[in-house]
Amino acid sequence: MVSLRVENTRSKSNGFTPTQEEPAVLEAAPEKNSDELFCAGEVRILIVDDDPSVGRVIQSALARRDFFVDAVSDPAQMEAKIQERPYHIVILDYVIPGLEKVLGWVREHQPEASIIVVTGYPSIDSALNCLRAGTFDYLTKPFQVAQLQKVVNRCLENKGLLRMSEEALRESLGAAIREKRKALGLTLAQMAQRTGVSLGYLSQIELGKNSASIETLYRISLGLGVKIADLFQAVQIPS
Repeated sequence: MVSLRVENTRSKSNGFTPTQEEPAVLEAAPEKNSDELFCAGEVRILIVDDDPSVGRVIQSALARRDFFVDAVSDPAQMEAKIQERPYHIVILDYVIPGLEKVLGWVREHQPEASIIVVTGYPSIDSALNCLRAGTFDYLTKPFQVAQLQKVVNRCLENKGLLRMSEEALRESLGAAIREKRKALGLTLAQMAQRTGVSLGYLSQIELGKNSASIETLYRISLGLGVKIADLFQAVQIPS
């Protein structure tokens, strides 16, 4: 693997800015409010990359109070580290020396862990190999901080370990209702007439200021001509 050098200074945009001569591992992206998501317990993530600077960058990108993010770069210590404790996610560099052996250790000692592969040398063959191996996702360097965070969050959501906060869910659901209403060319007043829900209550729901009961959501879904499930499918999970 070619060594990837990254500046050790964190930028204001929650990313690391390389010099002109240094290839980037992560690209800068706007900061997100971490309070939009909460964990159902401690999340354990392991980064396996023979370049320690890459491990430090990813650790910093995923840092939050309920994430335990560990990293190992010494090939002689990788097996022991993989056996050390159970992890929910293993972020693995595709071109580390002895990849097949490392993958074997992960499968043996971390059977419940999801594998996210990162590589600076993407190819169709490597992508297909990762797909066949059942990896959760495949990221190519350089990638944005937000992209990595989104993949990790999606993986943890699938495991039931990461959920939207009540406030974030209200806001996202309200935005989904507002977008569907506007797509139909309906005003709030027309929507209130269709649903039998007061104008003020509808406004509060769309703004995410008030929670809607199941009965109210049923009325809204009928007014929009969709199923309740469609409203929740339109909810945008924060990165």
